[in-house]
Amino acid sequence: MGNKELIQLKQEVIERLKQVDADSYDLDSTDKRLTVYIRDCIDNPDKHNLYELLAVERFFLFLQKYEYRAGEVRKFITLFEELKFSGDKGATKIKATPVQIFQFANIKGFYRSDGRRLTNYALLFVPRKFGKTTETVAFMVDDLLFGDANSQCYAGANSYKQAQILFGELKNVLRRLDRRLKRFKINREEITHLGLVRTSKAGCLASKPDNLDGLNASLGIYDELSNADSFGLKNVIDSSMGARLNPLSIAITTASDKRDGPFVELLNYYKKILRGELENDHVFAHIFEPDVDDEESDPNTWRKVQPHMGITVNEDFYERELMVAQSSADKMKEFRNKLLNVFTKSEAKEWIGRDYIERLFYKHPELSGKRCVVAVDLSVVDDFSAVTYLFHLGDRYRNQKYCPIHSVTEYFIPAETVEKHPNRELYKKWVEQGHLRVINSPTIDYEFLANDILEHPYVIKGLGYDPYKSRDFLKNFIGAGLEDYLYPIKQTYGESTSYVEAIEIAVFNEQMTFDPNPITSYCFDNAVIDEDRLENRKPIKRIPTDKIDGAITNLMGFWMMHNVKNI
Repeated sequence: MGNKELIQLKQEVIERLKQVDADSYDLDSTDKRLTVYIRDCIDNPDKHNLYELLAVERFFLFLQKYEYRAGEVRKFITLFEELKFSGDKGATKIKATPVQIFQFANIKGFYRSDGRRLTNYALLFVPRKFGKTTETVAFMVDDLLFGDANSQCYAGANSYKQAQILFGELKNVLRRLDRRLKRFKINREEITHLGLVRTSKAGCLASKPDNLDGLNASLGIYDELSNADSFGLKNVIDSSMGARLNPLSIAITTASDKRDGPFVELLNYYKKILRGELENDHVFAHIFEPDVDDEESDPNTWRKVQPHMGITVNEDFYERELMVAQSSADKMKEFRNKLLNVFTKSEAKEWIGRDYIERLFYKHPELSGKRCVVAVDLSVVDDFSAVTYLFHLGDRYRNQKYCPIHSVTEYFIPAETVEKHPNRELYKKWVEQGHLRVINSPTIDYEFLANDILEHPYVIKGLGYDPYKSRDFLKNFIGAGLEDYLYPIKQTYGESTSYVEAIEIAVFNEQMTFDPNPITSYCFDNAVIDEDRLENRKPIKRIPTDKIDGAITNLMGFWMMHNVKNI
């Protein structure tokens, strides 16, 4: 399906859900939190993605089509909330969230006419920090205690270390249940129930599937399946479940950069089931990802993707991680994969190289009294700050080409930083050449910088700044009564795209010039262009230690050119 069709489908499912009389299904008889989750999906559909809403619609269809045993769901909720899981404050009981109650209801609640449980395959496609381990451990404990008398549950992963994270928590939970270990024998890779009638066991698997013979699995848990190069382990465990009446295979995973891996094919298969294109009622899929038209830097998108925002993870964590992500292409890929739950590889591409900028170096003879906009990118202690003055010289031609834009970028650095910085030899050279100005203070002196800007003999029509890191700097301008000249510029992909294109046109068509400063060409050369899933584009660092401040302030200058009147 294309993006337009997916957007239209979401509107259609929203309208269908509005017609559902949710109260008539007595959802509270399972748990009031089930009602809370479903009502929120119906009443606030913009907070939920398409596939989440389709899962809710499917739940109502199944309530009409199959037997629903609320008591079985309540039993599992009780078990989950009685277990003590490892946490920051030690062993702690956890209350299930409304999202988890919905998952429990779908996996545990529906039964076929022959009395067998309906759901045999479950996918929980969730972002990092969702709380995957606690939920999957509860399913394993349930199988050990209340599944078949000879049940076999397995924790599988792509590596032994990953599998042991899940299996290790299972062992911790069981030790808290059975402190004297009268009922369980626990060793490194296997747990065995010591009862005479119940002989259930649990195992930890990360082996090559060729080495796994004689399994009779009743439950398989597969952690981080999106990173798997093959489904060999999963297939061996699943194929061993043939003798079980109520087998269950659960994949719980976050996205990765393996866009061509087998999991993507499985995910697309489950999406087709939710969209009604394929039929398989034995599958439950709960998918958390942005909708196709969501902006990745929007906190509303973060809350949509992470249903446990404010529970297992705080929103400011996403804010911090986004800022870090913009330091390099690899970190942005990690942010998208693990926190936005989007499959992507590094999309960074070469942008405007050093040669392009140096070809446009030009020392303008007279700028005094000319109108301009200013953009600042501030560093506090660890590196230099950049200030760009961007002029629109409407009547200027150069080499017989219309060339109206001229950029002057100045760079400032604290004296102590010059001596301690890993790039100190390069920075000292720039200082000696007059390209990098030293401020005699341990950090950037905001008052000095503000006064320096105001002392330039230009007609400044506005100053653009990054609202995330400029509050103290702005006090100097606000105190001077210049609030109306200050423009916050969000450093988002959506905000940057049109100005990326504008500066590219100006550079590649030789419609602008740059005051000769090797730091400016250095900054542009360090920048690579990254593209988000909406095809918005933004320059970011090639590697975290690179400096691109001068490129960013020039880009901000183009934003100012577009948004400031009378320039």
